[in-house]
Amino acid sequence: MSIETLTQGPARRIRALSSAEMRLLWRNKTAIFTALAMPLGMVLILLPTGIQDDAGGGLGPFVVATLIGFTLLFVVYYNLVTAYVARREELVLKRLRVGEASDREVLLGMATPAIALGTAQVALGIVAAMAFLDLGRPVNPILVLLAVAGGAAVFTLLAAASTPFTRSVELAQVTTLPVAVVGMLFSGLLFPLDALPTAAEQAARLLPLTPVVELTNLGLRGSTGDLAPVGFAASFTEAIVPLAVLAAWIVVGRYGVRRWFRWEPRA
Repeated sequence: MSIETLTQGPARRIRALSSAEMRLLWRNKTAIFTALAMPLGMVLILLPTGIQDDAGGGLGPFVVATLIGFTLLFVVYYNLVTAYVARREELVLKRLRVGEASDREVLLGMATPAIALGTAQVALGIVAAMAFLDLGRPVNPILVLLAVAGGAAVFTLLAAASTPFTRSVELAQVTTLPVAVVGMLFSGLLFPLDALPTAAEQAARLLPLTPVVELTNLGLRGSTGDLAPVGFAASFTEAIVPLAVLAAWIVVGRYGVRRWFRWEPRA
């Protein structure tokens, strides 16, 4: 077997699984509504609140950070929990596991449509913010890319790790609430973290969505709060802690998937 065949095999299998999952996603009206309407809807709801003025960052960065946060929570996390649970209960995961695709390829293939859809929404949101909301040139676009990519990885893993506690697709609305509510309230999306007591603020900075918001703000405006913005080089130094937290959640998520993920319904 040639090296080309070895390298193209996994990619071909992931692409085939992604294509099938994308077709199923488009047929699911509830999932499409959640993916397309919820992030934008939440941004529009929060715009009149003046949160961006309290955060000191302006409207453009606020819109982008909020869009990324809600995209990860609804497009990636919630939709993937329902997708994994639905395929498990239909015995699709069990059948796929005995085929050529590895466990990693199956999970990644199913996650790719949600990640691609979320990434496309974020890209369009950034373009719209630059065109209509005076979003200036990002201080460090690399950090924004790391925020989106790292956040997608974390919430994909958290989605898979959440499925053992979700016995049916209907229950996903309940089992995903803790991650969604805690993420919305204590990540810096709804109010600045420095408004919390010191202990609560430190704890909030260790949550999975918080480093995504911090990296986004660092990348867009060079600051995560009211402090003076830093430049391109200094922003990497400021990003060390959020990147470390994000990396830690990837490790925790991988462990959770390996330890608890179930490939077939409970007997």
